[in-house]
Order: sequence, then C-alpha cells, then structure tokens
Amino acid sequence: MREFTLAREPDTSDELWFVEHPPVYTLGQAGKREHILNASNIPIVESDRGGQVTYHGPEQLVVYTLLDLRRAGLSVRETVIHLENAVIDCLQHFGIAAVGRRDAPGVYVNNAKIAALGLRIRRGRCYHGLALNVAPDLKPFLGINPCGYAGLEVTSMKKLEATVNMPQIMDRLLQALLQHIPNATA
Repeated sequence: MREFTLAREPDTSDELWFVEHPPVYTLGQAGKREHILNASNIPIVESDRGGQVTYHGPEQLVVYTLLDLRRAGLSVRETVIHLENAVIDCLQHFGIAAVGRRDAPGVYVNNAKIAALGLRIRRGRCYHGLALNVAPDLKPFLGINPCGYAGLEVTSMKKLEATVNMPQIMDRLLQALLQHIPNATA
C-alpha cells in the first residue's frame, strides 16, 4: 500500500483492495501499548495508519482504500464519512441498522462497533482503510481496548444473526464503496 501510494502519478487510478488477515493486533501511529491488555499468542504489528489498536483476523473483511483525496476534492473527514456510509449501506442491505459516530470513527450497531476505520494520508493520498466484522472470532477483542476505548463492545454480522456469505458481502460492500467514493475502482 505504501509503495503503491508513493509511486502514484497524478493519473494513477484509485483502487480498493479486499483482504482477510491471519490473527494480528495492529497498533496505529497514535497507538498506546497500554491499550493492549492481553495479547496472548496474537502478534502485534505497528502500523503507520491513524488510530489506536485493533484486531484483524479470519472472517473479517479488510478493505484498503488507495485513494487520491486531492484529486477527488475530499477532506479526510469527508473520506471517513463516505467510508462509514458505504458500510452502513452495505449492512442495511443485510437487515442491519447501523450508524457512524462523530466522536469515534467507525460504524456501530446499538453502541457496539461492527466496523473500524484507520487511514494514513501522504501527499493528499490515503491508504489503509476499514475492517468490517463479518463473522470473526470476537474473543481477541477482549485482549485490547478496541480503538483505545476501554470497555467498547464489538459485534459482528454473524452475532447479529445476519446472513454471512463473504462473497455476497464483498460484492455488496464493493458496490456501496463505488457509489460513495468518487473515481474508485476495485
């Protein structure tokens, strides 16, 4: 992501990368190790994204958003809102009512976080992105203060009893992102 972003030319197309990771805690640039309560056997990786600490693992859909914000005329806050709204639209398709919060970026269902966001901006271009909890094991979130918030509950589409078919969710989230992010391609 970093190499792609640094090598971009003014006409380089924006891209969205969909991935799943093996179990890992990532600590953002502002991350404080005190928010890692019990890493157990899960590796900790320092990341150059914004935010505190989060968990990534199987059945969590991570989308890296490689976007030229300057070209799109977007501020960082506008980008965060577009990403949150894309996730909200995706979840609504699966019968889940979700909201974004101005005080704590991400997407929430009944005050439980279902999607986290963490971006890095360099030269007007962003990378890193969002993580949607489709059906991950939620126990690793107990080993951290998710996103730096002690006691923050984390949920998933599976826990909310939504149909969790990863290919369908990926397709729906892609459609929502393409509607909300100008010039993005997958």
